[in-house]
Amino acid sequence: MGIVIGLVMHARGSKTFREAASTLSGVTLEWVTYEYEREIRAGVERLLADKRVDGVLLGLVPYTACRDLLPADLQVTVTKPASLDLALILSRAAGRGWPMTPVSIDTFEQSIVDEVAGALDLDGTQIATLPYSPDQSATEILQFHRDHPDCYVITMRTAVARELTGRVMTAEKVVSAVRAELHELALRIESERASAQRFAAGVFFVSKQDGGVDLDKARVRLMNLLVETPEFGDAWIENRGRRGVVVFAHKVLFERITGNWVSVPALAQAEASIGLRVVAGFGVGASARNCVLLAERAAARADQEALPCGYLIEDNGLMIGPMSAAQPSLSFAYRGHPSELEAVARDAGLSAVTVARLAALERSLRGQPIAPSDLADSLGITDPSGRRLIRKLVASGLVRPDGTSQTHRKGRPTRLYQLSIDNAVDARRGTV
Repeated sequence: MGIVIGLVMHARGSKTFREAASTLSGVTLEWVTYEYEREIRAGVERLLADKRVDGVLLGLVPYTACRDLLPADLQVTVTKPASLDLALILSRAAGRGWPMTPVSIDTFEQSIVDEVAGALDLDGTQIATLPYSPDQSATEILQFHRDHPDCYVITMRTAVARELTGRVMTAEKVVSAVRAELHELALRIESERASAQRFAAGVFFVSKQDGGVDLDKARVRLMNLLVETPEFGDAWIENRGRRGVVVFAHKVLFERITGNWVSVPALAQAEASIGLRVVAGFGVGASARNCVLLAERAAARADQEALPCGYLIEDNGLMIGPMSAAQPSLSFAYRGHPSELEAVARDAGLSAVTVARLAALERSLRGQPIAPSDLADSLGITDPSGRRLIRKLVASGLVRPDGTSQTHRKGRPTRLYQLSIDNAVDARRGTV
């Protein structure tokens, strides 16, 4: 199945994006172009309704306009203005005979402006900057530039440039930068697919804690229950010793039936159907044999818990569990403070659901730090997505670095982070 990527851009940048995409093969591109910002949302709605897309590449303004439309499992890359973009614009201004300063700049982050000003030895006091904010309107940006009448203007907003007269430079993305982001998005989608198609095994055991039962009869009833479960329709199921049943399938199937390794509802169904406690173990490895061995270890670990549950063990040493037989372990939500949590999510550029799950994960960690890869696995996302999420959380003050971990003697140590979602929500509550 080919990769389909949606590209959302202003009509002015269409040439740049098409040139950037010209070197990408094996990918179908669906174009959403707009002239006015009010057209963005309708265009993205049509794209998602008419096409099956694996990822979307779009800028800050389109993302702000339609981020609530984007499915949680859709790979998204948001293109942001970079240092090279600003340096090239300043160079173009100089080529026109304009002094590089004084200048007023919108959308670029202050850190980028400072970096470029330092590299070009510009006087920072002669540069007025208005970083991008999702709540900004074109009217507010216009007023910012008009408040600096002695400056020429660098703007990323076509709606702003359209209203200004005089010396105005519009920023455009560099082909090489767009190409790198587009290729990275395609590789991320391919990596996610490959990970989902890894071979995996699930072992369901009648618990050893239930002694004095007819194991053969219990195993047969457990086998029949799993065979008749619609979610296992594409899996291979067979007996595993007197006590259990093994299920072979792709990793993505087990992710689906466990809600990305959060809960195992099949265990509650099994207990209700056969009247016995059942535990589950899942293994992901390089071979069928390795998967089964890991799944059996995970099931043995699950059988040590007081309640029916499941565990996952991967061949890289990762362990997730216990996965409840009933309520998902990361289903926590701030029922008492929805507005505060939504405000924190909005400030961080995340969905309220993601922040609620992070809050639940924080509580389950009980003050322990977590690595980006473990956070990604807990949320059911890829490692690159987990690293990007960590960077966004750091920038928003929702996590802080908390030491490192050296799992193997060779290689770089892994940086650990302390989640701070509760503190951010409490702080919001105190300011409302």
